[in-house]
Amino acid sequence: MTDVFKWLRGASMVMCAFSASVALPAHASSPKLLDCPLRDAPFSIDSPLVDLLLSDAAKAVINQHAPGLIAQIPPFLTGTTAPTFSAILQGRSVLVMVPGMKSFNTEPLDKALRALPVTTADKQARCVRYDNERPSFKLAKGKPRVLLFEKMTGFRDSPSVEAAKTAFQQLASRNGWALAVTDKGGAMHPAVLKKFDVVVWNNVSGDVLTLSQRKAFRAFVENGGGFVGIHGSAGDPVYFWDWYPDSLIGARFVGHPNEPQFQDAQIVLEKTPSGIRSGLGNGWVMNDEWYSFAKSARLNGAQVVATLNEDTYKPGINRFGDTPLVMGSDHPIAWTRCVGKGRSFYSAIGHRPETYSDERHLKLLEQAIAWTANSASSSCKPKAGK
Repeated sequence: MTDVFKWLRGASMVMCAFSASVALPAHASSPKLLDCPLRDAPFSIDSPLVDLLLSDAAKAVINQHAPGLIAQIPPFLTGTTAPTFSAILQGRSVLVMVPGMKSFNTEPLDKALRALPVTTADKQARCVRYDNERPSFKLAKGKPRVLLFEKMTGFRDSPSVEAAKTAFQQLASRNGWALAVTDKGGAMHPAVLKKFDVVVWNNVSGDVLTLSQRKAFRAFVENGGGFVGIHGSAGDPVYFWDWYPDSLIGARFVGHPNEPQFQDAQIVLEKTPSGIRSGLGNGWVMNDEWYSFAKSARLNGAQVVATLNEDTYKPGINRFGDTPLVMGSDHPIAWTRCVGKGRSFYSAIGHRPETYSDERHLKLLEQAIAWTANSASSSCKPKAGK
């Protein structure tokens, strides 16, 4: 078994042990076909692996052109129940991971997949992992209004999700925030979002929003709303919505250490106009799972809040076993961005549940909420009318 399978198996054991599941039947029926992003897309080797596995016709084509390929994929990667790793992998990436398939000629397989008709049953099956349930909230007036969003279709690490939820609930109580929690994509609707100042994505993994929900959420941020992303919310190996990693987050995840996965590392804080690092000195040492990114978010216009001192831990190589995770002297781990008139904060800290009991980490999150909720922030354009 390759290193990537070993890494993913360890993560899948956590997911299987703690996740609540939503079934994705191969021929699901739905009273209304949602506008899920890849609903009408042709099959291809770049399709989400889950969409290939949900189609008997697609599986038959794969078996014809690459006999035995599907059988070589470990079962924990072939689930069609959300949350599932197969929702955050592409057919192409699985070919690379299977021993002996790196030199496989993908063109005939891709051509045959693209020739398949996309049936109504295919479209329904692809959309089952999305929802259009619009929750209703009653919020106190005159307080920062925070929506904690927890929908996952990819990897769900429930211990960290639950620890983060508890931490935000405690921070809300301490600071007088009006906090609401939801795992429904339908919350990304103009009528719901207008009630909030900040939306926090709590370790969200997988493609979770329909096209209309994407439009509503993007408009919320670009017109002056706040966004806070926590750890796994920028930790997927592939994204099917470029605006999210490239504009809202500002960097693409490439991996984290595996041997060992959790290490002590020195967090170094930088001076920023946001005030998010206030009272935290120059940094601290913490034990966690440390993300590396394809390039520094600083190069994409981010105002870096914290970096990692790579001399204090071993980045190792990525999950595919061939690319070093070393970023060098500029390894951002938390940063802010102005997105239109809105404010974005992302922190890669937070895989281990224990990090949400660390008062320094909590202070960082607390001050991040305060900054993103402040539409009159001097470092981003103010929201009109506020």
